[in-house]
Amino acid sequence: MSSSGTDRWAALDFGPPPLDVVETEPPVLLEYVADGQVAVVTLNRPHADNAITTEMGALLTETVETIAVQTAVRVVILTGAGERAFSVGSDLRQRKSMTKEDWLRQRQAFDRTLYTVRQLRKPIFAAVNGIAYGGGCELAQSTDFIIASDTATFGQPEAMLGLAAGGGSPALLPRLLPRGKALQMLMTGDPMPVQEAYRLGMVNEIHPAGELMSAARRIADKIASNSPTAVQSVKRAIHLGEGQPIEEAIAIMMDAHWRSAVHPDRVEGIGAFNEGREPHFDDSDF
Repeated sequence: MSSSGTDRWAALDFGPPPLDVVETEPPVLLEYVADGQVAVVTLNRPHADNAITTEMGALLTETVETIAVQTAVRVVILTGAGERAFSVGSDLRQRKSMTKEDWLRQRQAFDRTLYTVRQLRKPIFAAVNGIAYGGGCELAQSTDFIIASDTATFGQPEAMLGLAAGGGSPALLPRLLPRGKALQMLMTGDPMPVQEAYRLGMVNEIHPAGELMSAARRIADKIASNSPTAVQSVKRAIHLGEGQPIEEAIAIMMDAHWRSAVHPDRVEGIGAFNEGREPHFDDSDF
């Protein structure tokens, strides 16, 4: 038993309450690499396991919206600072003194953040470097795919706190996991180790913690080397076609395909193949 008289939270591996430190850096960092083609977005409150405050959520929204209009950026990596956590979700200590109105206003702001991530036309993937709980887990689920360190853990403990998960996981988790597993995870609050998440298909790749960002960069660089117009087109075709009858999904796909067939990138890509050289694709124009 813990000192508080319960072992209810033991399996979740929450760290001790963060020290009352003055945060001198922004809670979200943005770095451009690979000649500006890759944006690395880092959740930056490692002393608090990257718990998301109202201010942090607003800055994340602003950061993604900024990236969205930069045609030179071809792919986004989303990760967390420090060695312990990607993000443990909403900062419950900030919420402790909130009124009902404050809570609902924050919820609206967080909804906008997650919507902005989900609707980004550019590819965006999560490099989960540790604990991903609650809204942090839902943030990872809102990206196109997840790679993770061998120290990562995923959890939706909202029901343990008297909440129904509200950041997308009841809709997203059953698309990433078997339906029964998703329901068990949401109903019990029990965390899922990265090895199981990988086995079930929620996580694409597992890497040693010290090698995670190198792996993320390799993936991002490969995506960035491809036609950004084609990459964004297939992402959109998958998103719009998901859940549609098969012929409607194929019609959506064919619309994207025909656009690419008359696009200059098709000429460049096939020309580069036949000439045995690297292609040069211009930034996306739609």
